[in-house]
Amino acid sequence: MLLLVLVVISGSSLWISSSMSAGAAKTLLNALGTGTLISAVVGFGQTLITASASQRALVAPVIEESRRALQELSAEYRSLNNEFFPTDVFEATTHPDPKFNRVMMADLNATRQYFFRGFSGRHAAARLLLSRTERELRAVIADPRDASSINGRARYLLRREEAGVDYESIQTRLHEEISIGLVGLYLARSRCAQVDITVVADPPLDRLEMFDESVWLTLYSDIGGASTLYPRTLRFTEGSFMYNMERTEFLRVCNSRTGRHFQITPDTSRRDFLALFEKITGNTLTEEQFLELEAKFHTFRREFSTIAELGS
Repeated sequence: MLLLVLVVISGSSLWISSSMSAGAAKTLLNALGTGTLISAVVGFGQTLITASASQRALVAPVIEESRRALQELSAEYRSLNNEFFPTDVFEATTHPDPKFNRVMMADLNATRQYFFRGFSGRHAAARLLLSRTERELRAVIADPRDASSINGRARYLLRREEAGVDYESIQTRLHEEISIGLVGLYLARSRCAQVDITVVADPPLDRLEMFDESVWLTLYSDIGGASTLYPRTLRFTEGSFMYNMERTEFLRVCNSRTGRHFQITPDTSRRDFLALFEKITGNTLTEEQFLELEAKFHTFRREFSTIAELGS
């Protein structure tokens, strides 16, 4: 406003003086107009300089501080996402997701330790035979000598079966799956430095597969996906809360003094395995029965490889 007043006074003085004859009055008006014009120009320059300095002194630090705060907040949110949220979510389906199996096999091929917790271990054995590298396998499976292990899984499967399916037939099938899984783990010993097996009564319904850099949870306990063949699966990376929690719990079970622990090595003979099979299941396995279970496992492996699009 002050600059505008000075400009108006300067312009008016110079305009009036231009119409006056030479004399003291004209000289005075010219001096007044010129002086106020110079004052306006100098004042405008000072205003620009002051505004720029104020911008640098006051506004710029606030902007920089806000930018830093936003960066720290973004970093905190990224940290929370990495710790508590899955990197991949595979929804429940009635058909296998090829991406699911490709990503899991990539994690398996890059790991030194493979931790598996499930019902029978058939899938772990099949994946190992599809791999070409050696690793350590630790498997926690259901105890076939404990009725609650079989009955709990049978009740879950009964909800997905047709009305005419017999409960006893499901139990028989589950016993056979455990036997096939044990034979499969024996056959996969060539892919492992050693195979540690822990059998537990009534294991958690959800399947756990853990690698060096990730953990996969297949949620059979998810009621929303109970009617689908392939339940919802979550993948968490190493360093996340879920990875550390599941790894701690898994190792606690594997190292428990009260658990039933067994080991298969590449040097384990057929006779040694038959004796081990009897210790785990309580049933004697003849050579003919072994060959029958071996054939069933290879049939399962081929079907699994074809459906999952993993090759042979």
